[in-house]
Amino acid sequence: MGSELLARHFSAIGARARIASTATGPIALDVSTDAHGEVFDITVTDRAEALVLDARRRERHLVVLVRDGEEKSRFLCGHDERHWFVAAIPESATAVTTVAQAHDALRPPAVRHAAAGLRPKLRRRRRNPAFVRQGEWFFLPAPGLRPGVVLRNEPLRRGNGKPHVMEFAHRRGGEVVYVSRAYPRGLSRARYESLPERTRARHTWQQMVRDAGVFARGRVSHPDHSTVVLQDWHEVLMNTESGAAARRHVVFLD
Repeated sequence: MGSELLARHFSAIGARARIASTATGPIALDVSTDAHGEVFDITVTDRAEALVLDARRRERHLVVLVRDGEEKSRFLCGHDERHWFVAAIPESATAVTTVAQAHDALRPPAVRHAAAGLRPKLRRRRRNPAFVRQGEWFFLPAPGLRPGVVLRNEPLRRGNGKPHVMEFAHRRGGEVVYVSRAYPRGLSRARYESLPERTRARHTWQQMVRDAGVFARGRVSHPDHSTVVLQDWHEVLMNTESGAAARRHVVFLD
């Protein structure tokens, strides 16, 4: 698909897109800001082809397929509450060709199971009887939870993105890791202690817990999203984008 046609698809959902090609650089999808507001910046290699598989003007979402040799990467691009976003779709979802299928592929299995009985229109809402969604995070009711230690104003983050903040939180299990700007996904205690002292001293470290079971109650806030209020305890689950190899092409993180 030519750059002009690709840009027209984005224009049809109310977005601007700048498409560039590169001989050697990697594929990259980003949401940046210029004097006119937010814009999708898409860079593909000369040998790659970018196609829009489905576009929904009313929802302001579309699905992009990027073919680069034998590699196929799919992305959901669209508008969520206040800003435009890009989300990589896991490669295991090989049948995704529509916006609705992309949404479903990005829901964790537990969320898909909980929402299976809902009408499609209701399933697309950010708040419904099965779950509450804020950005890439889903909150599933956890009736009967008896939390132990309850944390206040606990951050919930993905990589270096701006954190969502949970008014009340409870964590179970997981691995203690050491996080810094240079190591946003965290290092295990053994890996951290194996670093030379001069390397550790160059960074500011924060001790966090990775892969813990997380539960939230009360207000969950984020500068780019409307605050949600959870009256009871909910299990916190992230969307499935972390399982997509194509995520390496996505520059934008909220």
